Amino acid sequence: MVGNRELALEVVPETLRPGALDLPVRWAHVSELQDPAPYLLGGELILTAGVNLPERIDGYVRGLRDAGVTALGFGLTPSVHETLPESLRRACARRGLPLLVVPSRTPFLAVNRAVSVALTEAGQRDERRITAARETLTRAAGGGLGELTSALADVLRSWVALVGAGDVLASAHDAPVPLPPEVRELMATVRAGSGIRSATTETGGGFVVVQPVYPQATASHLVVVGRRARLDGAERTILAVGAALLGLVGRAGSDAAELGAAATGLLLGRTSPGEVARALLVADVVRLVAGAAYRRGPDEVAQRADWLRARLDTPLVSVRPGTFVAVAGSVPRLEDLRAQGWLAAVGSPVPAAQAASAGAEVELLLARALALGRPVVAGSEPLDFEALLDPGASRGFASRALAPLVALDEAGDRSLVLTLRTWLAHHGGWEPTAAELGVHRNSVRHRIAQVERALDVDLADPETRMRLWFALRWMAQGP
Repeated sequence: MVGNRELALEVVPETLRPGALDLPVRWAHVSELQDPAPYLLGGELILTAGVNLPERIDGYVRGLRDAGVTALGFGLTPSVHETLPESLRRACARRGLPLLVVPSRTPFLAVNRAVSVALTEAGQRDERRITAARETLTRAAGGGLGELTSALADVLRSWVALVGAGDVLASAHDAPVPLPPEVRELMATVRAGSGIRSATTETGGGFVVVQPVYPQATASHLVVVGRRARLDGAERTILAVGAALLGLVGRAGSDAAELGAAATGLLLGRTSPGEVARALLVADVVRLVAGAAYRRGPDEVAQRADWLRARLDTPLVSVRPGTFVAVAGSVPRLEDLRAQGWLAAVGSPVPAAQAASAGAEVELLLARALALGRPVVAGSEPLDFEALLDPGASRGFASRALAPLVALDEAGDRSLVLTLRTWLAHHGGWEPTAAELGVHRNSVRHRIAQVERALDVDLADPETRMRLWFALRWMAQGP
């Protein structure tokens, strides 16, 4: 962002703390609120022209910093502020909040678009890395533990050791044998824990990660990875894939048919979420769990996939900046997650083979959880009456009721369904809806007016709001 010549953003150097320019930006939001902090998730680039800049500017900056904002972008405009207010400069320097000056020729929309493009490209790069690594590891799985261990070392550019109850079963890339005392201590720490877990330590000018293999997450078999640099998010996902395959290879033993089926399914993408869940969770009924960064958001440890796998008790966890989704066998301890900066929602129990169809439902539940500020679990509400309804009839009603909005969205990418869902989740609040969608509140008003015209309804009627909320819920559950 800072190096983008087209944006011409100017960094105020005295506001930068060490490593500030390397901090991730999860999204860019325009806000002229005097206190936008309650509506933020953390990791945002906040853009403002200072229209409603409060007199107590230090409190404004402190609130943004405490909310976990990555940086503040101040836009210069002749009609509001032609120069950067000195009080804002001093407050950001005092509070350690990185401050960027957006020149008058650069619209905020251009900054939003640049952030969106950068996030998409980063996600695509990680997906390509993970896909390529999964293919490499799956092919290697057919050669047994030794070949798979060597392939994992190649992919991670590290040494790797697979350790049994007391012996090194396989190693690659000059893994130290015997393992150093500090690594054995780390292994003992992992074995003393419970659930799916991993641990990292710094040793000998590098980093070592110890993680149990799946399934079962037993303490008897550990995979140990060492190299000079820390593993990033994509590499931790690759390590999880390697651990899963090592578990499958070990469980399959000499049963080539079982191993071949698992490897082929993973390689070709034909293994359904249900089959993966049954293989790794040994569960026939699963729940989707979705989470989003809440208030200050999770710290560096709580953002790691291995930390989430331990708390959710499942190896099937996908982490993105500010969000995660997991396939779990039971309802995790959601308050523990919230205490660490994650607000989560849990979908309805579904057969493992139908896990993919539950994604829309848990997404809607997460929107509700964020609006309420508390975790939400499907089917746990005291007024839950959906069990009385025929699922087919409910989905038919939802399809008919929302068809005009779906048609308009498909024709012109108007985001009317998303806007209605977010607006209802925030009880008709214009500001929080605009903040979550990253648009101006007038845009939200315009879209809601379009919804009313398209559906020929009055959204001031609470009965209408209720019916549309459940229509969105039932549509989200899919066939």
